[in-house]
Amino acid sequence: MANIAPLSALTIAGSDSGGGAGIQADLKTFAAHRVHGLSAIAALTAQHTRGVTAVNVPDVGFLRAQIDACFDDFDIGAVKLGMLANAEVIEAVAEAIEHHRPAHVVLDPVMVSTSGARLLETSALDAMRGRLMPLATLITPNLPEAELLLDRPIADVAAMHEAIDGLRRLGARGVLLKGGHMPGSGDIVDLFAEGSRVTTIAHPRLQLEAHGTGCTLASAVAANLCLGRSLQSSCMVAADYVHAALRGGYRPGRSNIVVLDHLGAAAHV
Repeated sequence: MANIAPLSALTIAGSDSGGGAGIQADLKTFAAHRVHGLSAIAALTAQHTRGVTAVNVPDVGFLRAQIDACFDDFDIGAVKLGMLANAEVIEAVAEAIEHHRPAHVVLDPVMVSTSGARLLETSALDAMRGRLMPLATLITPNLPEAELLLDRPIADVAAMHEAIDGLRRLGARGVLLKGGHMPGSGDIVDLFAEGSRVTTIAHPRLQLEAHGTGCTLASAVAANLCLGRSLQSSCMVAADYVHAALRGGYRPGRSNIVVLDHLGAAAHV
């Protein structure tokens, strides 16, 4: 049997000790897409389904060593960026991206956890805007994250369209703006923008609270880019995958928070 190296995707993000989000969700998503998963841990969190109790940020020199080791030995089709806690970490990751020049970079600008814990230092916002966003093939903010990036509220779908224009002016090449935080009982509406075209991606709203959806969506986009899909197709397939993983989700902790069924949703890849 020929020894054919599998496609690889690299996640540079935070570790979730509860296994529902972050690096752990990313690696499960890569596996569900049959893409080899690599990881560089940019932060360590002590967390569970009820919240984040502590955060530790490793030395940036060691973070860079993890990234360089991955690029030294693997053919990396896409990089997914998640929790990057401060400006120093963001700068180190930006320098690594500029050095290694991966074909695709999917930036999930993680700022606040599902439980409301702040995961990005305020001083790092400018670094996120000025250093990382211009390097990204795609950014995948939810509404609270987009509001922080733009420093203005996003109250309805019309404001989402305006927000996409604002994010593009900040340097984002592609945008997948997630509308799950929009109040209402109708479909969840996400907007994908590449060039001047904006595409609506809608799914029925599920009556549950979930953990790890943003991480999973961004890593699913990265995995699909590794598999050769276009950016628009990758976003649409990834959104379907997350919806299926939510429908099959389960509650492993002592809260009502649902964790996604990554492998059960693999049939929707």
